[in-house]
Amino acid sequence: MDTLQAIVIGFWVFIPALVPNPAAVLFGGGLPVDLGRTWRGKRVLGEGKTWRGLIGGVSFGASIGLLQLLLAYNYDRQGFDVFGSFPESMLLVFALALGALLGDMCGAFIKRRLGMERGAKAAGLDQYDFVLGSLLLALLVSPWWFGTTFLQGDGIISLLTILVIVPVLHRTVNIIGHRLGLKKEPW
Repeated sequence: MDTLQAIVIGFWVFIPALVPNPAAVLFGGGLPVDLGRTWRGKRVLGEGKTWRGLIGGVSFGASIGLLQLLLAYNYDRQGFDVFGSFPESMLLVFALALGALLGDMCGAFIKRRLGMERGAKAAGLDQYDFVLGSLLLALLVSPWWFGTTFLQGDGIISLLTILVIVPVLHRTVNIIGHRLGLKKEPW
């Protein structure tokens, strides 16, 4: 595998984790995941993390992942069938999508503990909470897949691609969401 292919595959394999956060904004609203509960006098997660957003975001991310699987299995010519065999591949795309929103919720939990209000800017945490959540859940679901995809050979380039491209995509999507009136803050 050459460097360019490793970069493209890194982005390709992470698409199911990139989609859930913006989808959660579109599907969001309604009952908060924390059900309004507090811990040590502060909301556990806050109003921005809702069941509709969680279910809609994970469903949309997993659906995009399933579409990727269909494309890879039916039209693969360049090694893009990197999700593994069926049914493990389906579990992986679901884990990447769910991990993104679980990571985002962990970020919200940390921000509430630090006394930060909903929408407050937290450099680094805002960009990488969902990345860590996705990667950790994928690692738990399939350590072998994680190792061969991100830690062996050119896989490290794929992992670095995710770590470099995510802040740029995160900022771009948030600016677009802000301009469309879907987000209060552009970060």
